[in-house]
Amino acid sequence: MPKSKAETLAWLRTISGELATATIKRLDATLPWYGDMPPGRRSAVGLVAQAGIKSFIQWYENPSTTTWIASDVFGSAPRELLRSVTLQQTLQLIRVVVEVVEDRVKGADASLREAILLYSREIAFASADVYARAAEARGLWDARLEALVVDSILSGEYDDELPSRIAALGWHGHGEVSVLVGTTPRVLDVDQLRRTARHLQADVLIGVQGNRLVLVIGRSIPAPGSASVATSTPATGVDADEAATEPTLSFIDIARSLEPGFGPGHLVLGHEVPSLVDASRSAKAALAGFAVARAWRKAPRPALADDLLPERALAGDPLARSTLVNRVYRPLQDQSPELMATLWCYLDNGRSLEATARELYVHPNTVRYRLKRVSQVIGWDATGAREALILQSALILGTMHDHDGPGSRR
Repeated sequence: MPKSKAETLAWLRTISGELATATIKRLDATLPWYGDMPPGRRSAVGLVAQAGIKSFIQWYENPSTTTWIASDVFGSAPRELLRSVTLQQTLQLIRVVVEVVEDRVKGADASLREAILLYSREIAFASADVYARAAEARGLWDARLEALVVDSILSGEYDDELPSRIAALGWHGHGEVSVLVGTTPRVLDVDQLRRTARHLQADVLIGVQGNRLVLVIGRSIPAPGSASVATSTPATGVDADEAATEPTLSFIDIARSLEPGFGPGHLVLGHEVPSLVDASRSAKAALAGFAVARAWRKAPRPALADDLLPERALAGDPLARSTLVNRVYRPLQDQSPELMATLWCYLDNGRSLEATARELYVHPNTVRYRLKRVSQVIGWDATGAREALILQSALILGTMHDHDGPGSRR
């Protein structure tokens, strides 16, 4: 075997072609994923292996070239190779190359064997650096794309490319969607928010707008009976039958679990909408509620945007006004004049059953029964202080609308 470094270098250059051929044969024999590759990608992987052997010889001649290892070895590979070969596969490739070289130089002096070990360490770190940079670039691109999607949802300005952008982000939501708006914390941990959402079988899109943090929330497992239930769910691999038997958390429960990821201040959850493309309606309600939440002295965290309808209506939110009229005033008007009159009288008399009964010339139990019917029709209980405010606002707005509208009675 050669003794001097110059002789060792000359010998390594002589057998470099033999080493490359042996490496390709061992890759084909030991790595199944290499044999399954299309010819073009196999050729690219072979070029990387050959570049690694050539780079080792250059490094052995001058170890100070460590900083150029990544560009020397991976520069010959097309960019698409990083997306088709994982970091684990790359490390397997490096191991095969090192094993082939070690087998060939058995019996050589200790300095050459030590150089192989040092070089394999450097090339492993260089590989990790290449993949880390690619992942960082991908993460920055995803963050910009996610911010663009959330901005589109908040503004309601959709285009034909929105579904493809959402798909590119890996959105696994199914069915209903709700938007959660709060303050941005001093240190935002996006990964923790995503982990919490995954544990709750939900998916989120995250957008930061100054001091506002916006989360678009969707369930990653379809709700029972949902039309979007398929044979399996891609996000979890759970069969549809199994998914249907698992309890489905409400959006308010999901929001409570995500609450620690927000900064101090109010937190408002918009109403549910059928799909992600309808999320702008929930976003508008949540943003309007967030803007006036300070007017509710004991607002919970999170608060429902629909529980802030009176404040939103006073602030001039047309969606809140129409919601109050259509969800409270119109159903009562269509249901029974008695229910409408009883609710008006009950609220005007400070929610006193006895005073209401005296004014209407009925028994207090009759008032209780009618108020129960009101609750069944519209979903709000007039006996609660907060809900009484919502109902009284709805009656006032509905009456004003009837008086000023085309159907007003003269």
